[in-house]
Amino acid sequence: MAFDGIVTKQVVLELKNTLIGGKINKVFEPNKNEIILGIYCNGKNYALNISISSNNYRMNLTTNSKPNPLNAPNFCMLLRKHLVGSRITNIYSNCLERIVFIDLENYNELNDLVSKKLVVELMGKHSNVILLNNKNIIIDGLRHLDSFSNSCRDILPAHEYINPPADKLDICKIDLDTFINLVKSEKLSNIIPNSFSGISKTFILSTLDILKISDTDYSNIDLTNLYNYIKNIIDNLGTENVIVVSINDKDYTIVNKANYIAYMGRPFSSDSYNKAIIHIPNKQFVANTDEQCSPLQNNMLQTNFFLDDFYNQKENNEILVNYKNSLLKLVLSALKKITKKVNNINLKLKECESMDTYRVYGELITSNLYRINNSMNVSSIILENYYDNNNLMQIPLDKSISPSYNAKKYFKKYNKLKNTLEIVSKQKADATKELDYLESIIYELESATSTLELEEIDLEISENVLFKNTKNNSNVKKNKVNKRKVHDEYEPITYNVDGFTLYVGKNNKQNDYITTKLGKNEDLWFHTKDIRGSHCLLKCNGENVKEHTIIACAEITAFHSKAKLSSNVPVDYCFIKNVKKPSGSKPGMVVYTNNKTLYVNPKEI
Repeated sequence: MAFDGIVTKQVVLELKNTLIGGKINKVFEPNKNEIILGIYCNGKNYALNISISSNNYRMNLTTNSKPNPLNAPNFCMLLRKHLVGSRITNIYSNCLERIVFIDLENYNELNDLVSKKLVVELMGKHSNVILLNNKNIIIDGLRHLDSFSNSCRDILPAHEYINPPADKLDICKIDLDTFINLVKSEKLSNIIPNSFSGISKTFILSTLDILKISDTDYSNIDLTNLYNYIKNIIDNLGTENVIVVSINDKDYTIVNKANYIAYMGRPFSSDSYNKAIIHIPNKQFVANTDEQCSPLQNNMLQTNFFLDDFYNQKENNEILVNYKNSLLKLVLSALKKITKKVNNINLKLKECESMDTYRVYGELITSNLYRINNSMNVSSIILENYYDNNNLMQIPLDKSISPSYNAKKYFKKYNKLKNTLEIVSKQKADATKELDYLESIIYELESATSTLELEEIDLEISENVLFKNTKNNSNVKKNKVNKRKVHDEYEPITYNVDGFTLYVGKNNKQNDYITTKLGKNEDLWFHTKDIRGSHCLLKCNGENVKEHTIIACAEITAFHSKAKLSSNVPVDYCFIKNVKKPSGSKPGMVVYTNNKTLYVNPKEI
């Protein structure tokens, strides 16, 4: 991510124009990497989010709620003790360093005015939040560091705070000639971020793109334009002349507004200004809205609002992916177990293929005992097979026992395999149903687009005996940040088709709900033929449904199936009264009769 020194400086300047003089009235620690400060300033409530996550480190105003732990962590309690009631006197950073200082004033229990400082270090995996007293002594930090953890300084209570060592140049203090001599003949996207503090590779690459400068083949004029552009960006931080923009929805950077408009060939617009009300536990924080602030005031917080949207979406996507992968790992583990069981069953079934041969061996030996000399010490015998037009058959014999005992041995093998066949055939039918059910869960997980959908699937999994003894079952919920209770009333996808309502299940639980609870006898039920997909229910309300409406519903049904990228997909439909759920069957499993089949191309209206 490009939360570099330039973005940090821009955020700090926006915060300085907004929060100076504000009073801290709330402190939350949603997780071990985040601190949220509730600040009241100029008649408005703000929420300042400070994250020291190694992947998502940042500092910005937020309008997105975070879960509040039932028991506040120790550092949160310490911040509440020292910060609640404090007034912000200054917010600043040095040059382009990713270290933000927040100066605070408060009255102690003796009514003496005391000063404290909150230091926010935004340096990837080395990020930290540290509280200092007026003598620059550490009161405490969110993360403790010392020489034993290979740290170059101690971040421990009662130690003096020391700034991290600076190992790069400050571009603000470098003239043009020095800049050209330093970067000349080097790859710009490597040499500049490695030589100057606060400048990321993303910023340089986007700058080169905007200025149409090659990364490796450039002239002194190009370097002059690059230097002037960077200096112009830095000089205009905190003004409307610079904006933050996204890059392929995966990253972002600060750009010069005029240059960016010329580069894009269209005026700049942003939805980031339209932020309204958020909810933090037990407190409502209000950010700037169009009714409260002028467009100029909204523009002054553009970077904060942009970062809020960007990281909130990124974190939600990460939560969704991690949660989905945890559930998928659980299902695949069960699938592997059942697949191994099916393979063992198939081996036994293959053994059973020879049971009739053993029966024939026994019968032929028994019927020819009068011809067989008991004193014969042979390992096989050739007899006519009256089951095969008296063709000769060679029958293996055990020389250590008599022919009659050989016959009994073959009959015993036959009966054993016959019983085995009966048992394993039933086992294979059950295992096939279990495999089919697990594949339906995998389809649900692949189709899920929200955490709530995953919670419903998680609930379904937790209720199924297939997953009772599966390893890592207890680890699934650890990946969930927002544990919401799954609603008793399901919320399937709905479509309006020619004035009728079509319900589409998003998982097996919802499929059962719309099929067994929501549907009436006269309603129409849809499902792709022999293809994994959602149950769909068209509420007819006692009216006759025309053919084009049925076709449209079939197209939507095909779209919500594994064949959504195919064409000419078969879709079965029938009245809901012809759909039955067998007793004891898995969720989402039904049988249906009196159906018709349509071949349609998947389409979502």
